[in-house]
Amino acid sequence: MAEFGSAAASLPPEIDGVRRSFVTARGVKFHVTEAGPADGRAVLLLHGWPQHHYAYRELLANPPAGLRIIVPDLPGYGWSGPAPHRWAKDEVASDLFALLDEMGIERVLLGGHDWGAFIGYRMILSNPDRFSGYLAMNMAHPWVPTSVVARNIWRFLAYQPLIAVAGKPIQQRTGFLNRLITAAISDRSSVSREDIRIFSDRFRDPVCAKAATDTYRTFWLKEIPQAARNPERRRGTIPIRALFGVDDVAVHHSMADPATAKADDYTFEAVTDCGHFVIDERPELVRARLIELADSTK
Repeated sequence: MAEFGSAAASLPPEIDGVRRSFVTARGVKFHVTEAGPADGRAVLLLHGWPQHHYAYRELLANPPAGLRIIVPDLPGYGWSGPAPHRWAKDEVASDLFALLDEMGIERVLLGGHDWGAFIGYRMILSNPDRFSGYLAMNMAHPWVPTSVVARNIWRFLAYQPLIAVAGKPIQQRTGFLNRLITAAISDRSSVSREDIRIFSDRFRDPVCAKAATDTYRTFWLKEIPQAARNPERRRGTIPIRALFGVDDVAVHHSMADPATAKADDYTFEAVTDCGHFVIDERPELVRARLIELADSTK
């Protein structure tokens, strides 16, 4: 494995049967984990913070029949190299389009969680022809009314400014991420301490810690002001399925309300007794909804 920053990268966690590769696109050396037939229908899955490709370990270890599961570590996260930008979400979306181009993949079924879902929305709105459907998990949709944002701003203030200002030392030198992930899980029997450690320990790497810090710093300094000045007016034109653990403290389910979604085909499913990390807590449900979306789209 390559060295990132000043510290040697640890090996990615083992997942039986996967294929791993490095693909350079738009200046990012992506670490890509795949499973399923190489000629199967392409499914691109995007993780959030504080995670990496291992969030989709269940799907990678047992890919649904006929689906080619493709999970890149986002720029600077996991085992991908750093981004040549400050983690503006539209830039990351462009990085991912370039990755698909490098891999020779024209059209995919898309899934995303947390920041991966935020970026996924940017992708399906900017170039919908490249996607057959979208499974968005525990993330606000892009059309949230200002009044709903205002009611929930305290959730953002609880931890995001801290990461934006002091994210590198907090992630590298403290047990903050262990505590944060644990607190955000409702069904703690579904996620082992080792799984949590696999996620949190990776952010002790300086490249990963910086990427996460830039994720929030750019959000607060640039993307929130831009959204306030220019709210999203593009309409979703592909099937969107929102899956949401309703015990989520970080993102309230009202921010994914179908009543405010400007989309032709948008459905919302509340997952009870489940927190923010719906993929980890309810992997079989995520699998079932992904298969259903695949079967209902082309």
